[in-house]
Amino acid sequence: MLPMVVFAGPDFSEIAKAINAGDVEALSSFFDENVELTLLDDDGLYGKAQATQLVKRFLSTNQPKSFKLVHQGTNNSGLYYCIGDMATTNGETFRVCYYLKEIEGKYVIQEFGIEEE
Repeated sequence: MLPMVVFAGPDFSEIAKAINAGDVEALSSFFDENVELTLLDDDGLYGKAQATQLVKRFLSTNQPKSFKLVHQGTNNSGLYYCIGDMATTNGETFRVCYYLKEIEGKYVIQEFGIEEE
């Protein structure tokens, strides 16, 4: 008998909890040193601190009411991804997508995006 190998990937639930709560500090603890960030029509590559401030600004005007994971998996580059819907207190819904990579045993967000639904 061959031993069974268990697939271990990132725990998306902690990131989902942070988004759901609008907890930017918890969310940014998962950011890589540089993050490819897309917030609606603005995008760019930012350092962790600047990306944190931009997400904080966005979520302060679009306060999350709920976040629901819709799909997760891996892409051809070996990155893990998650797609979810974030409803806000002002009645809007946004699509949130993020990609994680394992670096030195820790999963970090390399890309994070929020787009209009």
